[in-house]
Amino acid sequence: MNFDTILLDIDGPVATITLNRPQAMNAYTHDMMREVVAALDHTDANDDVRAVIFTGSGRAFCAGADLSLGAETFNAVSQAKAEGGLDDNDPRWRDTGGLMNLRIFNSIKPVIAAINGPAVGIGATMILPMDVRFAVPGAKMAYPFSKRGIAWDGAASWFLPRVVGISTAMDWAMSGRTFLTEEAHQAGLLKSLHAPEDLLPAAIDYARTLAETTAPVSVAMMRQMAWRMLGPHTPMDAHRIESKAILHAGIGPDAAEGVMSFLEKRPPDFPLKPSADMPPWYPFWDEETY
Repeated sequence: MNFDTILLDIDGPVATITLNRPQAMNAYTHDMMREVVAALDHTDANDDVRAVIFTGSGRAFCAGADLSLGAETFNAVSQAKAEGGLDDNDPRWRDTGGLMNLRIFNSIKPVIAAINGPAVGIGATMILPMDVRFAVPGAKMAYPFSKRGIAWDGAASWFLPRVVGISTAMDWAMSGRTFLTEEAHQAGLLKSLHAPEDLLPAAIDYARTLAETTAPVSVAMMRQMAWRMLGPHTPMDAHRIESKAILHAGIGPDAAEGVMSFLEKRPPDFPLKPSADMPPWYPFWDEETY
């Protein structure tokens, strides 16, 4: 597939999406959102892909939204307001960073971040719905929305407190201060730090381990179960869904293969595919509308 703002490379079971505006430190645009969504539609439909890695081209991961228009960035909204037509419930005013992050959230493949340089604004919020995050040491990160007089994007007010806890989330959000990947690692946002030359290999090794040792339908189910169980007030909802998951998985061919490959001390060859073989209870949620 050909894109203008990203690259999509598929190497066996691993797809790599590279934010590809190096001349602008991979600053985010609406076109980038649309292309990321299209790339994830493609990886979800391709059963050969078992994991998706996001990284950046050049020296940055993503320096935030493209603000090259300066104060004119919000001209369309200001014009609509001046004309008396600003309906803030109108879907055309939806945060495009949120649209992208909701698509990452809904991926049926695990999503891994390889943060190769500065990650600021939407560059720091887009990593939140990803499942595992690797980074280079000494890279700058920030959620600078309070310093720009706006509010955070990408559904970060939902994701960030769940990933790092409310106190750390509020410190980073209210102050808008810049911090380094070492602090992000200590706070639990990042799995590990790697030298630049080792970063992408570490992410690829992790992705290939998933591909070689785990059942794709199991991973797809548990990814959505984990994220969506961050909302209920008691563990009973999780218990209900897990009971159905274990019941249907236990009588399926993946479970038989998992047991026999373990007993026979050989690599597993799981037959079920996420595109066609998700269990009858899935999805277990009602999709919300805007």
